[in-house]
Amino acid sequence: MATILDENITYLKGVGPEKANLLASELGIKTFGDLAYHFPYKYLDRSKFLAISELNDDLSFVQVKGKIIRTEMLGEKRRQRFTATLADETGTVKLVWFQGAKWLKDRVKANQMYVVFGKPTEFNGSLNFTHPEIEELERFQNKLEFNWQAFYVTTEKMKAKFLNSKAIHNLQQHLLPQLKDKLTETLPGYLIDEHKLLHLYDALYNIHLPISQELLQKAQYRLKLEELLYIQLKILRIKHYQTTHFGGFRFEKVGEHFNRFYSEFLPFSLTNAQKRVLREIRLDANTGQQMNRLLQGDVGSGKTLVALMCMLLAIDNGFQTCLMVPTEILANQHYQTISEWMYPLGIQVELLTGSTKQSKRKTLHADLASGMCKILIGTHALIEDPVQFQNLGLVVIDEQHRFGVAQRAKLWKKNVQPPHVLVMTATPIPRTLAMTLYGDLDVSVIDEMPPGRKPIKTVHYNDSKRLRVFGFMKEQIELGRQIYVVFPLIQESEAMDYKDLADGLESLSRAFPPPAYTISVVHGKMKPEEKEKAMELFIRRQSQIMIATTVIEVGVNVPNATVMVIESAERFGLSQLHQLRGRVGRGAEQSYCILMTGNKLTTEGRTRIKTMVDTNDGFEISEVDLKLRGPGDIEGTQQSGIAIDLKIANLGRDAQILTFARQIAEKVIEDDPKLESPQNFVLKKIMEQKWKYEFNWSQIS
Repeated sequence: MATILDENITYLKGVGPEKANLLASELGIKTFGDLAYHFPYKYLDRSKFLAISELNDDLSFVQVKGKIIRTEMLGEKRRQRFTATLADETGTVKLVWFQGAKWLKDRVKANQMYVVFGKPTEFNGSLNFTHPEIEELERFQNKLEFNWQAFYVTTEKMKAKFLNSKAIHNLQQHLLPQLKDKLTETLPGYLIDEHKLLHLYDALYNIHLPISQELLQKAQYRLKLEELLYIQLKILRIKHYQTTHFGGFRFEKVGEHFNRFYSEFLPFSLTNAQKRVLREIRLDANTGQQMNRLLQGDVGSGKTLVALMCMLLAIDNGFQTCLMVPTEILANQHYQTISEWMYPLGIQVELLTGSTKQSKRKTLHADLASGMCKILIGTHALIEDPVQFQNLGLVVIDEQHRFGVAQRAKLWKKNVQPPHVLVMTATPIPRTLAMTLYGDLDVSVIDEMPPGRKPIKTVHYNDSKRLRVFGFMKEQIELGRQIYVVFPLIQESEAMDYKDLADGLESLSRAFPPPAYTISVVHGKMKPEEKEKAMELFIRRQSQIMIATTVIEVGVNVPNATVMVIESAERFGLSQLHQLRGRVGRGAEQSYCILMTGNKLTTEGRTRIKTMVDTNDGFEISEVDLKLRGPGDIEGTQQSGIAIDLKIANLGRDAQILTFARQIAEKVIEDDPKLESPQNFVLKKIMEQKWKYEFNWSQIS
């Protein structure tokens, strides 16, 4: 049934057809509800003013008041601009408008008091305001209903049509009185009373037009808690559905293959963390319910070995297993390692990628169907229809965020009864994000590195220190070590001033000329066989330097490589930098990561580089990454199956609210898992509205 929130935005006072089309195309605002839930991104206390002497160009938007002592029209035709000089008792500042100059000339008068709002910027050694808001002081004081003014996201296209932040603020002032007494509450009364929350209308009113800071904070809390609560309810209902509807194979015995490998062929002693995680997985796989577990572990912590031992557990109980990875390079590497480990045990391991020849596929499909092939390793080729297992008991998915949910579903459906699912990631996930993205999975963490690994030393240099870096690289090569050099781009880009691989190859070839040095090149546009050949050169130590793009980010394992040089490091996110750094430090020798950047860094760029230099802890890095970028930009959130389209909550800053929302959701689902009680009717109704078109992917983690 339609409500007032479903009303077309065209019919709101101040909108009309042209602005309605713009709001819809630029911000997706089509209804009253869309506008009501288009939340401000910041607020300014309009009762506070800065003195002109306090201004500097590091400040964001500020407010000053003073007397206009001079106005002037400068330039001609298109270059015409209107300027004014504002003075208070501490100094003067220039105001400049390039648009609407003639209109302003008739309205801004000398010797009158004004309020000016805008961002101070430096030009030719002095501060000015470009296109500030300006209003007569007396008029400003008469109409100041709300001390806290909200600011809204807009676009350049909207601003050109006078739909700036202030215009959206005015639309909210028209909208909110129309919603009074007409909104249906979206939380049960018992939760509102128990947790002393604002009612929905009061929350929406005070988020847009806050009467006081206290009411603003209460409004934010109510709306954030509600948003996070519904996500947690969805996740916990999925988890409840899994545990009540899906039986799982029982891996009851620890048999000959597992025990022989553990006692005779284990390549190195397991850490206490690996032993703990193995115990958790063994118990989980013997409950009679389908296992859905996330295995987190920093780069080099030994996740693959743990996964392999879980595969042996499956094989000992009469099942086949598969390992799906995102790239052919990684698939080949896993195949070589696992084949060597399994050879003495007589276990058949096969590889399936896009490059596998048709003749090989035919025999491989037959071996899978007959049960002869016990371990299948491959890329997304594993999900092709001809790939059929006799009895698939365990699916391991490495770096799972690189696979879409539907892709993972295809793999899961290759068995009559759902196999156990072990999802692995070397991208450490902050606790709040894990609770949201993977809240329906049980989580195991390998938080200990194998003995003998030395922490990687990370340093930051700008381009002026390049010769010094080349000298260090030569020293390492003389010691018999190998080096990665990673670039963000393959070729030069007009849009971005970053180092590119083609140019880098040219300069490195001059600094490291043949025959004394050999350089391998790997990038995403190469054919698989070319990439493979270049990788083999490096793995066999026939080349000393590998120049690459981020295709080597995941899974490349060359213990002799001890130096990672990352060009234009400011271009990469923290999780990518951490993954790239993890390509070194895999042997016993001291390893180094060198972050090369330009001379000018943004504040965020400086924070990322400093974080990398200060710590090797992936979980600490992931927390900083979440705070800097938000969940929408963190690698993997779009693939998770749980939409993280947060309108007001922030997983980086609202960890306490999220934890509280989780606790409330757990209590609700524990008492009423199907939300059938009358008091939870509103929860069930809202959840059905939010996710009515969404397929239930819960079975495939």
